[in-house]
Amino acid sequence: MMLYQSVPEAATKFLNFINASPTPFHAVQAAAVRLEKAGFRKIREKDDWEKDLTAGGKYYFTRNQSALLAFTLPAKWKPGAGVSIVATHVDSPNLRIRPVSKRSKAGYLQVGVETYGGGIWHSWFDRDLSIAGRVVLQHQNGTFTSKLVRIDKPLLRIPTLAIHLDRNVNDSFKFNSETEFVPIAGLINDQLNVESSTQKEEEAKASDIRANHHPALLALLSQELNVKTEEIHDFELHLYDTQPATIGGLNNEFIFSPRLDNQFSSWAAVEAIATFAHANDLTVLEGNVNCIALFNHEEIGSVSTSGAESSLIPSLVQRLSPSPAAYAQSIARSFLVSADMGHAIHPNYTSKHEDNHAPKVNGGIVIKTNAKQRYASDAIGSFIIKKLVERKGGKVQEFEVRNDMACGSTVGPMLSKLGFRTVDVGCAMLSMHSIRETAGTHDMQNAIDLFSSFFEGFLELDKTLTVD
Repeated sequence: MMLYQSVPEAATKFLNFINASPTPFHAVQAAAVRLEKAGFRKIREKDDWEKDLTAGGKYYFTRNQSALLAFTLPAKWKPGAGVSIVATHVDSPNLRIRPVSKRSKAGYLQVGVETYGGGIWHSWFDRDLSIAGRVVLQHQNGTFTSKLVRIDKPLLRIPTLAIHLDRNVNDSFKFNSETEFVPIAGLINDQLNVESSTQKEEEAKASDIRANHHPALLALLSQELNVKTEEIHDFELHLYDTQPATIGGLNNEFIFSPRLDNQFSSWAAVEAIATFAHANDLTVLEGNVNCIALFNHEEIGSVSTSGAESSLIPSLVQRLSPSPAAYAQSIARSFLVSADMGHAIHPNYTSKHEDNHAPKVNGGIVIKTNAKQRYASDAIGSFIIKKLVERKGGKVQEFEVRNDMACGSTVGPMLSKLGFRTVDVGCAMLSMHSIRETAGTHDMQNAIDLFSSFFEGFLELDKTLTVD
C-alpha cells in the first residue's frame, strides 16, 4: 500500500469494493456487509416489517440478490415524510454464459456466451477472463439455495487473429459477435478423462443441467463450492476480467478498473449513507427519510423485478406512507438524485463534446442535462445540487450532448415518472463500457461529499425554496 500513500482514502476503499464485486450479486453482498457494519438491520420484503420501524432506525433489504434499498428514519418520523433518494445501478456490460454453453471446434473447448448491454466488445479480446455469479444448489435435506461463486484464476480467453492472417486488422477491427466472439476454455484432449469420470449415461431430469455444459466447467464449480456436480441445478455466470482495479497515473490521479459504470456511484452512495448513519444520532436528527437504491439491469433498460422500473421504490414509499394522502404527500416532499457516470472530455476526440460542456476527470460533480429529457435534470434540481455541493466546498461541471449526437440515459427519467423531483449527476470518466475504464481518485470523495450533504441538508435547503 506504500504506492497509494498520496491517494484519497475513499478511492482505496472503493478498490476493495469493486475488486470484490465482479457481478451485481457480489456488489449487493459487499454493500450489505458495509451497511451491517454501520448498524443497518436487514429486513425482508415478504415480512410485515412496518410495525417494527422506529424513529432513528437503520434498515436495508435486497431483492433477488441483485438490488438493494437502504434507508434511515429520522426523529419524529411519521407517514407522509419525504424521502431523499440516491439511485444508482450495479450492472455493467459484460458476457453471460448461455443456458446451453457446451461448444467445441478445431480441438478447442469453447463456452457459449451472450452479450449483455452495450459493451465495447473489442476490448474483451485477449483478456484473462474468469467466471462469477450465483449457483442453485441442492442440499442433502432436499432444500435448495442460491449461493454466490467466484473463480479467481483465469479460465477463458477470446483470442484475436494473428496479424499475419489478417493484414487489415488495424484498419477496421470488425468481428461477428456470434461466431467470432466465443471464448476458449481448454483443449478437447484434456477433457476426455473429465467427461468419462463426471458424467454417466443416464436419463436426465429436467433440472439436471450436466448435458448443457462442459463437464470440466461443472467440475470446477463443484470443487469451488465443495458440492457434487449433480447438486448444481442451475446458475447465472458472468465473465469478468481477472486483472484487479488499481490506482494509476503519474500522480496517482486515476482509477483503472472494470465496472466503474456504475459501481463507482453505487459505492459512493453506500459509503455516504453508512457514514452518515454511523456519525449521527438519528433519534434526535430531523429531516427526510434518507435512502439509497442500487438497481440491476440499467444497461438493458431497467425492465426487471430488480430494475429501476420495478416496484422497489414505489413499494418502499407506500409501505412507509400507506394511506393515499400520505403517499401523495411523501412523493411531493421527496427528491431523487440519479447518480451515474458521465463522459469526460477525451483529449484525442475533443470534437465529440459541445465546446462549453466538457467535464474533466477529478473536476467535481457533473450535472447532466438534456432538453429531450434523456436526463431528468431541470433548473430546480440543478440549483439544489449546486447548493448541496457548496456545503462541502466542492465544484460542479455541466454536461449536455451535442445536437448532432444521440444522448444516453439513466434511471432518472423513469423514476421521475413516479412524481419524484429528480436530477441526474455523475463523475467524469473515460472509456465508458470498455472492459477497463478510467475515473479519478479525487472524484470518489466528491461523490461521497455530495450524497452526504444531501442526506444532511436537503430538507433545510428545500424549506427555503418556493416553486409552486
